[in-house]
Amino acid sequence: MTGMEFLPVLFMVAGIVLVAVATLFVSSLLRPSNPYPAKNMPYECGMDPAGEAAGGRFRVQFFILAILLVVFDVEAMFLFPWAVVLKEIGLVGYVEMFVFMLLLIVGFAYAWLKGALEWEE
Repeated sequence: MTGMEFLPVLFMVAGIVLVAVATLFVSSLLRPSNPYPAKNMPYECGMDPAGEAAGGRFRVQFFILAILLVVFDVEAMFLFPWAVVLKEIGLVGYVEMFVFMLLLIVGFAYAWLKGALEWEE
């Protein structure tokens, strides 16, 4: 394959980047900028912020749960292409995916046993 075959893709990426940058630049010029204290407060369903969210801090469990969600979403993303080509890759591919799934299950069990999925009151 030559570099000329990828030229249309390069033009498309350059066009997308140009449109995105131009849109952000024009919107920054046209938007009103009038921050005031009530506007800069955290929003909690129309009520005044209370508790940990009032200072803009969240518990670590939110971030741990988000990281676990990303890890297992990526794992699911790897399962679909593997299932499509399972007949072509044969037993070696099956064993590799079994090891991959085993490692993820061990990681999930570790997170569960450490209490990463438990909410403390």
